[in-house]
Amino acid sequence: MSTIKKKGLGRGLSALFGDDAPQTTAKNIETKRVPISDLSRNPFQPRETFNEAKLEELSDSIKKNGIIQPIAVRSKKSEAGKYEIVAGERRWLAAQKAGLHNIPVNVLDLSDVESLEVAIVENIQRDDLNPIEEAKGYQRLSEEFNYDHENISKLMSKSRSHISNTLRLLTLPKDIIGMLEEGTLTSGQARPLIGLANASQIAEEVVAKNYSARKVEYLVKSKKDKNPNKAIDADVLKTQERIEKILGLKVNIINKKNNSGKITIEYKNLDQFELISELLTKH
Repeated sequence: MSTIKKKGLGRGLSALFGDDAPQTTAKNIETKRVPISDLSRNPFQPRETFNEAKLEELSDSIKKNGIIQPIAVRSKKSEAGKYEIVAGERRWLAAQKAGLHNIPVNVLDLSDVESLEVAIVENIQRDDLNPIEEAKGYQRLSEEFNYDHENISKLMSKSRSHISNTLRLLTLPKDIIGMLEEGTLTSGQARPLIGLANASQIAEEVVAKNYSARKVEYLVKSKKDKNPNKAIDADVLKTQERIEKILGLKVNIINKKNNSGKITIEYKNLDQFELISELLTKH
């Protein structure tokens, strides 16, 4: 699969989103006011749902103060004089609710792939996407524009493992994907369920009992283990989670049938190693 050489939008989008950095890689930005009816949604918009309560709050703010930050758009290929929203669809919807007829826009010269990049980056920077919307955005970059995981990782300033793990969420059963979209299940809780035949059953238990992501990992591990003597004791798990909370490090306790066992503390750098050493050598 070939990869597309990108122009490195990333932090250059700051000029569009109101950050401190002044530069942008977008070409020929033109600021103007246009009729709100001349705008249409971005077909590359990864976000599928908008919080109605927050939309009403934004609409009330716009009624009082107007739209302070212009909406980023690009000219619509199929209709002269019309525009396609690149970033700011929520403001556009709220402006309609507020009854505005004309709104400020920044007209950009962007390709289809750049339009998708901007839409995904904007939403992720603002934490507006649920895990499934984020995964579908990455999937479009991969399938429609031939991006590999490394390129997506660099574009989004996310680790390659984060990109891969997020995309893997799309392999979960539809009911679990629905839970992720609704926000009743987090990606951390759902990830250990990938590939399990009884994933939906476990997901219902996780939601009903409000298990932490860490506890889901142990729950899945214990259900996979065919030896009942190795099932994780609830008190041991509780102690393990308490130690992790105190240290801020991953801890694993293995308690055998005769109550012998071992405690493993993982560290990722020298500072964490020195912290563990200091705690263990205190008199």
